[in-house]
Amino acid sequence: MLEWGLNWCIAKRCHHLLMLHAAVVERNGRALILPAWPGHGKSTLCAALVHSGWRLFCDEFGLVRPEDGALLPLPRLIPLKNESIEVIRSFAPNAHIGPSFHGTRKGTIAHVRPPTESVERMHETARPGWFVFPRWVAGSPLRLEPMLKSEAFLMVATNAFNYEVLGQTSFELVGQMVNDCDCYSLIYSDLDEALKALDELTRTTP
Repeated sequence: MLEWGLNWCIAKRCHHLLMLHAAVVERNGRALILPAWPGHGKSTLCAALVHSGWRLFCDEFGLVRPEDGALLPLPRLIPLKNESIEVIRSFAPNAHIGPSFHGTRKGTIAHVRPPTESVERMHETARPGWFVFPRWVAGSPLRLEPMLKSEAFLMVATNAFNYEVLGQTSFELVGQMVNDCDCYSLIYSDLDEALKALDELTRTTP
């Protein structure tokens, strides 16, 4: 209820911003934006990135300021579901993970506390750097492939909570962000492989 309550407050009161359904992390002033549908491994990947040198913006909301396209941090707790809880416990033993709640609509849920540094730096915005659309597929080999800008535009627009509310502003803002970013699709099953690929991609991109 705490998690859903936070989501409800943000979704109802932030229509002055474009709200993307995406995890967002930052490094060196540039944001890695991970839009995804539920169940695609977005929060698990976000938690792993945050414990691998990236700063947490949010695992659920990519908040974009229309006047300049900046992404605003919202470093709230990261919800993990079912097997992902033990995956992150094993991957990041230093992560602060709260108690597990069993029998919810989504199975077992536990929450990762946002790192202290991310909270202390929550006033620092970032500019969009990359769009990566992740999807976890059991047993799949890693596939990180460039996407057409037109396809990326449609996927960003359909992953926005309030695209229709902002109308033309959304259209122009999403178009500018997609134009400015490198866009990729990511299919993975091994978390370490995915992190290595994302690290190489973001370190070599100018």
